[in-house]
Amino acid sequence: MTHPFENLDPDQSVQVLPRHLAGPGEADPRTAWPFPYDEGWPYAQTDAGTAAAFSPCLRLQTTYDPQPDKPGKGTWTINAHRAPFTPPAWQITFDATTPVELLHDVHTELLDLYLEDRHSDHDRLFQDETAPHEAYALLLTRGWSHNVNTDGTQTFLTPEGLGGVRHRYANRDSSKLAWFSWGGHPSEPHWRARFSYGTPTTLIAAFTTSLVSTEPLPRTVQDVPAHTRRALYVATTTAKQPPGATSVAPPPPAPASGRTR
Repeated sequence: MTHPFENLDPDQSVQVLPRHLAGPGEADPRTAWPFPYDEGWPYAQTDAGTAAAFSPCLRLQTTYDPQPDKPGKGTWTINAHRAPFTPPAWQITFDATTPVELLHDVHTELLDLYLEDRHSDHDRLFQDETAPHEAYALLLTRGWSHNVNTDGTQTFLTPEGLGGVRHRYANRDSSKLAWFSWGGHPSEPHWRARFSYGTPTTLIAAFTTSLVSTEPLPRTVQDVPAHTRRALYVATTTAKQPPGATSVAPPPPAPASGRTR
């Protein structure tokens, strides 16, 4: 069985969907973190690529720790502290193989929450009242399956079964994950994302909204994970195909619009 990548050059640029199978893209902290560094957000990066950024109040810390020889290729981490230098109140971690656009959208929402709290009497970074369904309703409208378990978790799976989101709705044990997501085969996913209890639901919603967005992601063929390519759609190519190449598959029909930024 052939697939849209069969006759494309490894260096050819493409735009692909669905996002959860697109591959990580360019792991550049300044691409993932849309912070206003000229407004007091400290940023530092070592020669090895490890990077960190902080909010001016030092309550937010986000880091990138590349480890190319390990599964997941490293970690992106967000820590939120009620006061500087105290243990995190909540934490989000992404494998470095997570599509960078998902990271960017979560960090953009994080900055929005920070600025909203700063200029109001709200504290949504730690007292977010957004209902959990705001984070998963969009998955259902995009054809994801839904299974509720008696252990207090519910699981949402992508239509092709190569990605999912799990929500622990009945356990407030802060030592356990409230949300967990992955892309790829469940037994060997391309990437994982973990959200501790206390993470603002608004950030989960930003993540799931980006996850199911029908805006294709730019990649080169060689950057797209090979063993799930048959589940991908190539929306466009930006380089000439070699002679005899088959035409690319069209993108999936765009479903009804969901929450947008």
